[in-house]
Amino acid sequence: MNLLTRFSLIFLLIFAICLAVIGYFSSRFLWDNAREQVQTQAKMMMDTALAVRKYTSGHIQPILQKTATVEAKFHPESVPAFAATEVFLKLHDSNGGYGDYAYKEAVLNPTNPRDQARDWEEDIVNDFRNHPEKKEIRGQRSTPTGDMLYLAQPLVVGAESCLKCHGLRDDAPPEMIKEYSLGGTVNGFGWKMGETIGAQIVSVPVSKPVKVADSAFHQLMFWLLLGGILTLVILDVTLYLAVIRPIQRVAANADATSKGDVDVPELPVTGAREISVLAAAFNRMHRSLAKAMKLIDGQ
Repeated sequence: MNLLTRFSLIFLLIFAICLAVIGYFSSRFLWDNAREQVQTQAKMMMDTALAVRKYTSGHIQPILQKTATVEAKFHPESVPAFAATEVFLKLHDSNGGYGDYAYKEAVLNPTNPRDQARDWEEDIVNDFRNHPEKKEIRGQRSTPTGDMLYLAQPLVVGAESCLKCHGLRDDAPPEMIKEYSLGGTVNGFGWKMGETIGAQIVSVPVSKPVKVADSAFHQLMFWLLLGGILTLVILDVTLYLAVIRPIQRVAANADATSKGDVDVPELPVTGAREISVLAAAFNRMHRSLAKAMKLIDGQ
């Protein structure tokens, strides 16, 4: 195995180890960054929902209460939960690529049937009910459209105004009962102050950021591999021109001289300092040997 082959194999071994280490840590970084991006999106959606709820209760409800004496009609838009849900439904139906994003106020005993907690949502609500100290639950679940990361916060009855509609049925606005009456049955009553009645749940798809992370990882590895190959080619060419070829000349002259050929031309004293010193030393040795051979032949 010649010197160039050995050098190439050593370089490839070191490069493969470095590539594996870089690949491992870069993949961890990219995928962690993708997950953090998903969590940031979920947190932003949750904060937006809370802002819509606060705006509705602080601005919309007072305005409608002033006009209630003029027009005795129930306006679902005055309900913070309804307003927040509707905003995200509009976002969901837009063309902005939010079709897989979801927001729901999952309630165990809701007035609006679409807010009914189901399956895994009930587990989250019950977890909040059993552990009142919890303020947030995060997790990931599989769906037919891909993995979804969810962020949930408890819905707690914190204002007496909530009990006007959800306390006793007899105290609820007749217009509301009429609005949500299904076969004469209306749910969503019997709530109590401080009770955890549901959870705000934001669901964000994991697949899109993960695909971006995978694409970035594959591009990174491709360019690193290409850079390594180009580096090896450049180093091999440089090694051959600067070291191996001059050494081959010295070796060829030394081999010829050792076989009695003292008429070989002298080596050019050029190149790197070490190579030029070696060539000059060999030339001196060759001249000394040639003189010695002539003296022997003269005798």
